[in-house]
Amino acid sequence: MRLSVGGWDTCLMAYGTAEGIGALRRERLRTARLYFVCDGRPGGEDPEPLLRAALDGGVDVIQLREKSGESRLIDRAAPTFRRLADTYGVPFFVNDDPDLAVHCRADGVHIGQDDIPVEEARRIIGNEALIGLSTHSKEQIDAAAGVDHISVGPVWETPTKQGRPAVGLDLVTYAAKNATLPFFAIGGIDPDNVVEVLNAGARRICVVRAIRNAEDPAAVAADLRRSFASVGGEVAPGG
Repeated sequence: MRLSVGGWDTCLMAYGTAEGIGALRRERLRTARLYFVCDGRPGGEDPEPLLRAALDGGVDVIQLREKSGESRLIDRAAPTFRRLADTYGVPFFVNDDPDLAVHCRADGVHIGQDDIPVEEARRIIGNEALIGLSTHSKEQIDAAAGVDHISVGPVWETPTKQGRPAVGLDLVTYAAKNATLPFFAIGGIDPDNVVEVLNAGARRICVVRAIRNAEDPAAVAADLRRSFASVGGEVAPGG
């Protein structure tokens, strides 16, 4: 269910305490299906039309990932991400940098295996914010702790993760059977292959190019959402 304009901020304030706000954010994450990672200037354009289309199509988590690291781009884009996250009632993440997440008023930060340690990220953003962690192996899935969710991938090789070998569908199946945290399958997923990923056990997916590069981002997001019906659409407590 979508919240009305300003609904996310209003809902967060209604929870009052930091613990309540954290609980709301974690519940939104638990029930999420479709996570969209977007750069600050997709195709050199204002991100708002693309984000609105993605959210209208059914995206329920957004992340600002600006690999250029250009602070001016991030500062210009972050208020748009925050405002749209509030409008649609979805969590908003930034990539890699917990200090930046605090600066951008994000709901969470997503870090990689070689980024800041989880304990340090938690100290910076606090217990009420969310932390996501990339995993690429069974060992990393098993070791994940102190975070709110993990990503598993890349399922297929993708230019957004250059140099990172594909992990294949077997690791998705392993995560579905063994992960104790909510996980999002990521890497080369699109409407043509998403059912394979869901049949392997994923109940949440994360995409970049499938929506960002689409002629009709809302339609692609809607197609990806409909794909969950093929596996019943239910999200298991841990998977």
